[in-house]
Amino acid sequence: MTTQPPSLAPLYDERERSLSQMAYDQLLDQLIRRDIPAGSVLQERRLADLLGISRTPVREALNRLESEGFVARKPGRVLVVREFSTRELIETLHVRQILEVESVGLATGRIPAAELDAIEEDIRRLLAEPAPTAEADWDVDFRFHSLIAGHSGNAVLARMVQDLRLKTHMFNLDRVPERFEIGHREHLAIVDALRRGDRAEAQGGIRGHIENVKLSIIRKLSAI
Repeated sequence: MTTQPPSLAPLYDERERSLSQMAYDQLLDQLIRRDIPAGSVLQERRLADLLGISRTPVREALNRLESEGFVARKPGRVLVVREFSTRELIETLHVRQILEVESVGLATGRIPAAELDAIEEDIRRLLAEPAPTAEADWDVDFRFHSLIAGHSGNAVLARMVQDLRLKTHMFNLDRVPERFEIGHREHLAIVDALRRGDRAEAQGGIRGHIENVKLSIIRKLSAI
């Protein structure tokens, strides 16, 4: 019986994901600092050559930047750098704050205790990690906010919350590390309010949480 050699596909996929993240981080930093001016055309091949990687991870990075509104696709599928607007980012967070306050209000009393216990356990496990990654941080953050939005009973509201969250995803653990522990402690306080069915406290918690995110981002951009 012939033994098949183990597939190298998982290792290759992991390497591609790592390269894609590296390309994304480097390009995003340049866009935020305006090292690449607004209106610049982004070419996959040229960027791949500059970064010393293949075009596939560059393409994935550009797709993420497009979904977050940093680049726009023009006729002929040409990607162009959009003007980075701090005002637009702050306005996005303001709208997100309004929607998430409504979302948590609707979700209060609707989230099963077992699901609240599970997300609390995930948050505490993450906080106990000696060296948490930005990916792990985003995963728990995503599940926390999705849990609330998903139990709001309003599918349109839930989609809008998730879409707006993607537009501020770039300000993660790597860029605002000071928010890591404080942010997740705020999550735990909201979970506690939800468990007790305290709608006003849960809404106040999410309002303050997003306000603190906004202030951290403003400080980060002011320092650039």
